[in-house]
Amino acid sequence: MASGGLQLLGFVMAFLGWVGIIISTAMPQWKMASYAGDNIVTAQALYEGLWMSCAMQSTGQIQCKVYDSLLKLEGSLQATRALMVASILLGLVGLFVAVTGMKCMKCMEDDQVKKMRMAVFGGVIFIISGLAALVATSWYGNRVARAFYDPFTPVNTRFEFGSALFIGWAASSLAILGGSFLCCSCPRRETSYPPTRGYPKNASSTGKDYV
Repeated sequence: MASGGLQLLGFVMAFLGWVGIIISTAMPQWKMASYAGDNIVTAQALYEGLWMSCAMQSTGQIQCKVYDSLLKLEGSLQATRALMVASILLGLVGLFVAVTGMKCMKCMEDDQVKKMRMAVFGGVIFIISGLAALVATSWYGNRVARAFYDPFTPVNTRFEFGSALFIGWAASSLAILGGSFLCCSCPRRETSYPPTRGYPKNASSTGKDYV
């Protein structure tokens, strides 16, 4: 029962992490710059994500523009996109594999060994998915930090960490932790010892020994 609860907890955490990775990928707030111009009315906040850039006016109006051409984007941004999309696809595969190996599911009840292996394999896929998202978000955040502290970057064009990065870090950690719980939910094999053989009892000699 304890392993079943740990398995369910790991699946829920991995699933929530996978959903968070999707949300982080779709959000435009990967980096943001907020500054006020000469006039307070023209104050705006700029956001940039993996797919579009947005500007929010002081009136609350938001205008977004999707990046025009894939070839014009930086190689690091394209790599970040690829890692996040790969993380989502891996999480989807891990979701189906882990569901098949869950103890509460009726699938593969005849072979419990294979069922356990499916749950562990799903956990491994979730761990790889979380690692891919963690590498992508950390790499992007490192680029933002380096550009922020670069003395040649103009003050009014410096960007800071956006909320999508924090969501991505938390989601990838959940996916890795949930996948680890799925891997640890498999019970250890018990050492099987050969059955002890009973020693035959000495038959009591009722007769007399004859020479």
